Formats: sequence, structure tokens, C-alpha cells
Amino acid sequence: MTALHSYVGGRWQTPTGEGIPLHDAATGEEIARVSTAGIDLAAALEYGRRVGGPALRELTFHQRAALLKALASHLREHREELYALSARTGATLGDSRFDVDGGIGVLFAYSSRGRRELPNDTVYVDGPVEPLGKGGTFVGQHVCTPLRGVAIQINAFNFPVWGPLEKLAPAFLAGMPSLIKPAEQTAYLTERLVRLIVDSGLLPEGTVQLVCGPPGDLLDYVTGQDLVAFTGSAATARKLRSHPVIVREAVRFTAEADSLNCSILGPDARPGTPEFDLYVKQLVAEMTVKAGQKCTAIRRALVPAELMDDVAAAVRDRLAKVTVGDPAREDVRMGALASLDQREEVRRAVKALRGAATLIFGDPDHVELVGADADRGAFVSPMLLRCDDPDRTEPHEVEAFGPVSTLMPFTSTEQAIELAARGRGSLAGSVVTADTEFAREVVLGLAPWHGRLLVLDRDDAKESTGHGSPLPNLVHGGPGRAGGGEEMGGLRGVLHHMQRTAVQADPKTLSAVTGRWVAGAPRRTEGVHPFRKSLAELRVGDAVTAGPRTVTLEDIDHFAEFTGDTFYAHTDEEAAKANPLFGGIVAHGYLVVSLAAGLFVAPEPGPVLANYGLENLRFLTPVKPGDELTVTLTAKQITPRANADYGEVRWDADVTNQTGESVAKYDVLTLVAKEQTS
Repeated sequence: MTALHSYVGGRWQTPTGEGIPLHDAATGEEIARVSTAGIDLAAALEYGRRVGGPALRELTFHQRAALLKALASHLREHREELYALSARTGATLGDSRFDVDGGIGVLFAYSSRGRRELPNDTVYVDGPVEPLGKGGTFVGQHVCTPLRGVAIQINAFNFPVWGPLEKLAPAFLAGMPSLIKPAEQTAYLTERLVRLIVDSGLLPEGTVQLVCGPPGDLLDYVTGQDLVAFTGSAATARKLRSHPVIVREAVRFTAEADSLNCSILGPDARPGTPEFDLYVKQLVAEMTVKAGQKCTAIRRALVPAELMDDVAAAVRDRLAKVTVGDPAREDVRMGALASLDQREEVRRAVKALRGAATLIFGDPDHVELVGADADRGAFVSPMLLRCDDPDRTEPHEVEAFGPVSTLMPFTSTEQAIELAARGRGSLAGSVVTADTEFAREVVLGLAPWHGRLLVLDRDDAKESTGHGSPLPNLVHGGPGRAGGGEEMGGLRGVLHHMQRTAVQADPKTLSAVTGRWVAGAPRRTEGVHPFRKSLAELRVGDAVTAGPRTVTLEDIDHFAEFTGDTFYAHTDEEAAKANPLFGGIVAHGYLVVSLAAGLFVAPEPGPVLANYGLENLRFLTPVKPGDELTVTLTAKQITPRANADYGEVRWDADVTNQTGESVAKYDVLTLVAKEQTS
């Protein structure tokens, strides 16, 4: 039987030794063997640091984002191939789409977010400039740069495509190479995924490596510049987290681990309401998608005590319609567990749960199958348990990682929150209710124990992605038992792979380090008006000073009449005098901004294509009739767009009066052509 290969050191390598056999979850047929014997794991890490890291760091965030988009498009063209192989993991076509399309979607999402929220640069500036001295010559700011190691990504068996891609995307965008270590049971699907990535030739060499098989001594070679992201059991997470080298080197370690997630039905959601039906439908879906092998699946169904019988009956009726069998068949709703060993784990967990609960649907030892052999495949029935004493410890301690959930009653909102918290930390929870006050109380009560909370009702049901669907723009992780880590989470996921460093310097030096103009740094005001410069000609620090322009009472009256803004401070002298902030008629803030634009704008057609907004606008000093306004506009940040013939320019605008006091400060955002337009 062919052994799976590892992709390390820039080539596919065959392990030595017999290896661990991997079987088709539905038929029991041996697919391949897996081993890391003979694979130099220390050399793989060094190759990533020496080859992959420098290649990634040469690219800007936008260039990395473009590569992620190209990779997503490439993988989308090969979905059918991945779906077919995914069926061997026990996944139905729907399950496979959840895994494959979900992972590809993460690549697209991070590509988009990288282009929208990160600069076309290799340095990310985090937060505003902090003044550190009274004279303005000593300032500080945080910058984020990629770690110089490798992101070691240890994945679980249940999502062999989504799991690796959700870790790869933020690491790659941050500028950090990845070493993917899939779980053995489904490593053959991850190996095919990585082959598609490598064969595409899209990613720089050394930025993605794959190790198929047991991790061996891999963690013996990590350094403080490396990062470990783990998905799997809480027991394994504890073991890895306490590895002597990880502890000694203070290696960044995140875990997504066991999670006894709950879903709470609101007392308002009586039979016949949309919320009642949504709750039942969601619970059955979470039990049966991926045969319940999801770290976000609902393990504890908390319902009002008076609705226990109604919910139990409705869930049983819906479960009875679920067909189990050959995952390749279109009429099969639920496939197999990932392996026979996994089936035995589920059976042991159900046995433990039955010490506190009654099995009201399903049989751990028997299931009616469609087109499959129960003696060869890792099939199990969906199982619903009922625990009428929610104070029993078993439902809050034992996780059956399969199509299993336990119904439990609560008699008050406080009890529902307390029961949910007994899971000791969860990845996801949900509240199904149309009562916004109940939702608020439960969400705020559960938040300290959960990484994500869904409130489901008739209004958001159509667009909701459901209880168990992590989204790349939101945190995926949870406290306590759930591992205490975070994956994805938009920009947070990217910054996790970077070092945040406080830089203290004079404004000129800080501007040079960050590539952004800092107040107090030199300006260039001579020569051509900066609005006459294309992106290729414009430089950070290019500026124009214009004015003065005297503000008259007639200006203020005209602006009030023209706009309809007749607020008393602009129109009623006596009332304005009584206002302790003004002491008399003052100009509208937006009049000040408009007059400033009239001063700094170069009106003729040129490289500036559009003004698309203002940010951080603050009115600092009232402007009174007779005041003289001067504005200084400075190119603060220049961001070319890789896929367009223009880019964004952020300008610092400082409007001052005749005494030099700032009356308004803000950022002007413009789109500027890369080259001079005719």
C-alpha cells in the first residue's frame, strides 16, 4: 500500500517504515499508510525559516492577499476532485462542501480583508502616534512585523480541508510560512489539498510544507520565533502546551479543543412559533452534519422545563427522517464517522452519558443503513438523550464527538446561564428567541464562557450561517476547556502571527520607520502642488499650505440659510453668548471644513480622481467672525492598489486660526492615478 508523502525541503518525500494504515470510513478499505519515519523535521522547520520566510516578507500585504485570491480560485476549479476524496472520510456531498467550500471561502475572505484593511506595505502600524514629551520631539507608535519562524499547524481529523486553510490564510497574509500537520485519520485528503497548492506554483517556495504522520520530535526544534496552532482534544492540547521547549522558549501556542457547546431555547419559543421550529431544525442539523464531528456542534440542548416533551417529540420526528449510509449516495443525509476507533470513542461516551440520561432516540450498537455495510463502515445512529436532572455532572463533562446531543431543562434565565457555564468554556453557543430582553440577559451572562454566540430568530434565520459555522471575519476559539485560543477573527488572526513593537523616536525617524508622515516630521511644500502629482511622483511628506481666509458673519449666515443648519450658536447672538463653550456666534464646523477645501484644492483636472471621505474629524477651537483660517495638507500615507491604475492617499489636514491654534484636524482620503493623466 502506498505511503502518503510529506512535502518538506521543497520536494515530496517518501517515509520509511511500514506506517499506520488509513481506511475508507464507509467501506473499511485501506487507502494508504502514513508515517514520518525518515523525515527530517528539524530540517523542515529550518527550510521554512530560511527559504519561505524571506520570500514572504519581500511581498507586501496586498501582494500576499492577491496570491491567496489566486489560490482560492485555483482550488475552486478542483472542488469536485476534493469532494470525491472527501467521501472516503465518511462525508456526504453536503458535508464535503461544508469542508472544502468553507476552506476556500476563508482564503477569499482573508484576501479581501487584506486588501481593504492592510497597507500595500510590509509593515503594519497599530494605533495612533503617542506623544511622549511636551515639545513634540519625542513620540512613540506600535508597529507589527511578521515573526521570523514557522507557523506549525496541527489539525484535527474532522475538517481536513477547512482546518488547514483557516490556519494558512492568516499566517500567509501576515508573512509567516506554514508547516501543516494533519491528523492521521484523514491525512490523505489534506495531502491531496497540498498537492494542488504546490502544483499550482502560485505560492513562493518554502511558504507551505506538509508533514503526514505522527509529529515525532517536531516540537523539540521550535524557537521563540515559531508559533504552534493546535486543533484537537483538550488532553492533547495540555500535553503540547506543557512541552518543555514550548515552555522554555515561550512559543506562541493556541488551541481549539473540546467544547460542550449549548443551544438555549427561549421561553417565548412555544410550539407553533418560528423560533421553536428553528431550534429543532438547527439541533438536528448540528447533530447530523459531518455526523456530528464538529467542534462547534450542539452537545447540550437547554430548553424550558415545560417545553421538554414538545422539543423531544419534535426532534425525534425530525431525526427519524435522517437517512444514514453510503455518503456517496444522493439520498443519504448522514455518512460515517471518520474511523472505527472514532465510533468506539462515541459509544464509550454515550455509555457514560446514559448513567445520567435516558436515550430517547437511536441505538449506539445498531443503525439502519442505506447502501452500506454496518460491519465494515464506521456508522452510528444519531442519538438524542434526555437528562431531567441538569445538575448531573455527566452532560457537562462528557463529550460524545459524533451525532449525539442531550436535552436538559431549565426553570429560570439564571439557571440557563449557570448550566451553560458548567461547560467550562465553549467555542460556540446559541440562543433561539424572539425576546430581545431574554437574549440580552443570556448573551451577556454567557459571554465570559464563550468565543462566539448566535442569537437566532425569525428575522435573521434566512441569512444566518447557523450555530456551527465559524466565519473568517469573527473569532473562532473559546476560553477554558475550549482551549483559550483564537483562530481567524479577521485582522486579529493576522496580527497573532506578528510581533507588536513599540518604537520610540523623533517624528522624522518614526516617519521613516513606518512609511507614514508623523506630525512634527519635515514637510515638502516647495514646487508643484501635491494634487498635481501622480502616485508615482507623490511622496509621503509632500504638502501644501494655503490661506489665510477670513471668516465673516455673512459667510456664517449664508451657510445657515443654504444648508438649513440654523442651530442657535450660528444664528442667535444672545443665545450663543450664554453658551459657555462659545460666548457668541461661531462658524459651523462643516463650514470650516468646506472653506479649508476651497483653500487647498487644485481645481483643474489632474491625477486626483476623487475625494472619498474624511476620517478622525475633530473641531478643536470655535471659529468666530473675523478669524483667519489657514490649512496645511500633508501626504500622510500612500497605498497603491495592485489591481487598479490608481491608489489611495491619506492626507493630514490641519486648519489653524490667526494665532496658529488648530481649529480642526482630520484625514482627507483621495483616489489618485498612478501615472499622469492626459
